[in-house]
Amino acid sequence: QVQLVESGGGLVQPGGSLRLSCAASGILFSMSGMGWYRQAPGKQRELVAVISSGGITNYADSAKGRFTISRDNAKNMVYLQMNSLKPEDTAVYYCNAKLRFWGQGTQVTVSS
Repeated sequence: QVQLVESGGGLVQPGGSLRLSCAASGILFSMSGMGWYRQAPGKQRELVAVISSGGITNYADSAKGRFTISRDNAKNMVYLQMNSLKPEDTAVYYCNAKLRFWGQGTQVTVSS
């Protein structure tokens, strides 16, 4: 079955950086669009960034210029490099595959 396992979340101070990783299995990864979404308390889940099977990327306005999504097809991994983090980036971050499958999420907390 499809498994998406996120890692790399944690507590970071404003202005800091984190790199999230998502290990995928059970899908033809190289042919799958992948994405990162987030959900803050009391809010709906929202798109952060997506990357197509061909490496084309798209970002939410809130992520542009600060976050970078990338993929390693040889390792079945997708990453989210997050820089210049702000308190409003605090959320559970979810990996998504093919707009259909979800990971369990990893908590990111930005606080001093």
